[in-house]
Amino acid sequence: MSTAPQPEGRSGSTANLLAIGTAAGIYSGLFGVGGGAVMVPLLILWRGMDPRVAAATSLAAIIVIAAAGTAAHAAYGNVHWDAALMVAVPAVAGALIGTALQQRVRREWVSLGLALLLVVGAIDLLRGAA
Repeated sequence: MSTAPQPEGRSGSTANLLAIGTAAGIYSGLFGVGGGAVMVPLLILWRGMDPRVAAATSLAAIIVIAAAGTAAHAAYGNVHWDAALMVAVPAVAGALIGTALQQRVRREWVSLGLALLLVVGAIDLLRGAA
């Protein structure tokens, strides 16, 4: 029951969607990332999805992933609820602004922006680990 346009490229298989979901879930539980860092690039590369459709699909999946991950981390006492709410409130506004901006930018720039963010983030993490 998809209202989004079908991917332009490869249709892929259910197995690669399950692999993407498994990887995203593991990364979400381990590092708190999984949508933009794992799902979006893999949906683009493995399924040939438009970057906008991949981002929206990832956000929809994150609802379920975040709920499960939050429940598991809460059981371990790892959630700082006050900080989570302080981050979440402005993030909602940011998500709405980002979505509106994404619709006005060429899809190549969306992909380039994501790639740049991932590279800069990786470099920063590697520098901090050294």
